[in-house]
Amino acid sequence: MASAARRPARGSSGGSARTVIPQLSWRDPQPAPVVLVSGPEEVCAERAIAGLRDYLRAEDASLEVSDIRADDYAAGTLLAVTSPSLFGEPRLVRVSGVEKCSDAFLTEALAYLENPQDGATVVLRHTGATVRGKKLLDAVRAGTGGGVEVPCAAIKRDSDKFDFAAGEFRAAQKRIAPTALRALVSAFSDDVTELAAACQQLIADVPGDVTDQVVERYYGGRVETSAFTVADTAIAGRYGDALIALRHALASGTDPVPLVAAIAMKLRTMARVAGSRESRTALAARLGLKDWQVDIARRDLSGWNETSLGMAIQAAAQADVDVKGGSRDAVFALERLITVIATRAPYGA
Repeated sequence: MASAARRPARGSSGGSARTVIPQLSWRDPQPAPVVLVSGPEEVCAERAIAGLRDYLRAEDASLEVSDIRADDYAAGTLLAVTSPSLFGEPRLVRVSGVEKCSDAFLTEALAYLENPQDGATVVLRHTGATVRGKKLLDAVRAGTGGGVEVPCAAIKRDSDKFDFAAGEFRAAQKRIAPTALRALVSAFSDDVTELAAACQQLIADVPGDVTDQVVERYYGGRVETSAFTVADTAIAGRYGDALIALRHALASGTDPVPLVAAIAMKLRTMARVAGSRESRTALAARLGLKDWQVDIARRDLSGWNETSLGMAIQAAAQADVDVKGGSRDAVFALERLITVIATRAPYGA
C-alpha cells in the first residue's frame, strides 16, 4: 500500500522531541505524512512539489490533490481535505504561504501533526521570508508527524548556478561540454528561473550532446556579452575576437569592474593549477575548487608559461586599479589588459 511506504520517519532517538527529520534533495523528493519544503528558491520548490505529485500519482492514479492557502485559511479545511474519502483514495494537500499563516491554520496544523491522517501527504511550503510559523516548523523538524524536509536554499553564487545547471543536464542524462555549460550559466546568471528554462529547452530540443556551438546558436545574443566570453577568447589567444567580445560586453552595459574581476579569477585559477600532476579530483579538493574548474584551467594553460602568466596577472591587477578610478579611461585600461593576455606580450611590444 502507498501509505505503508510513508510511515513516520523517525531517528535513532526513538521518536523523542529532539528527533532530526531526514533532509531530502529537491530533485528526488520522497513522500511522507508531512513534507516541509523550505527556503526561498522557488524554482527548486516548484520542482520538489511537482515531483511529489508525480510520485504519488504513479503509485495511484486516483490521487486527490487539494490546495490550501495558509494565509487565507478557513477553519476546519485541513482536516476536511486530509480525511479519508468513501473509497480511500490517497490525498495530496499542498499548503502555500506558511511563512504568513493565520492563527487558525497554525493551531490546526500543530494539532494535525499529533495525528496525521493515513494515506495523506501534506506539503508545507515555507519560503523563510519571515519567522511566522516557526513553532510549526520546529515541531515538524523535531519529528512530530513523521515528516521530512526538502531544503530549497537560494542559488546566488556562480558556483551554485553552475552546479544547478549541471544537475539539470545530469538528471536528464544529457551531456553538455563544460565550456558550453559555463557560457549558458553566464548568459542567464541574473535569473535562475530563466536559466532553468534554458536548460530544459536545450534538453528537449537538442538530440545529441550540447556543445559550445549549440549554446551559441540558441543564446548567442546573450552569451557573447558575458565577461567569461571575453576572458575565454583572450586567454585562448584570439585577439581580434576578444576585442570584439569586449566591445559587445561594454555596449550591452557590462560593468568594467566585474569584467576585470572575472578575467583575474580565471588567471589566478590557472596559476594555482599550473605545474600540478595530481588528479583533477585530488587537486580540486586541495585547492577548494570544483573538478570542472580544474579541467577548464588545465585546458586554458595551453600555450602559456610561467613568465606570460605572471605578466598577465600583473596586468589584471593594474587594470583592476584603473577601472576603479585609477585611470580616466576605463575602456583603454580594458583593451590594454586584453592585448597583454591575448598576445602574451607586454603592451606595445
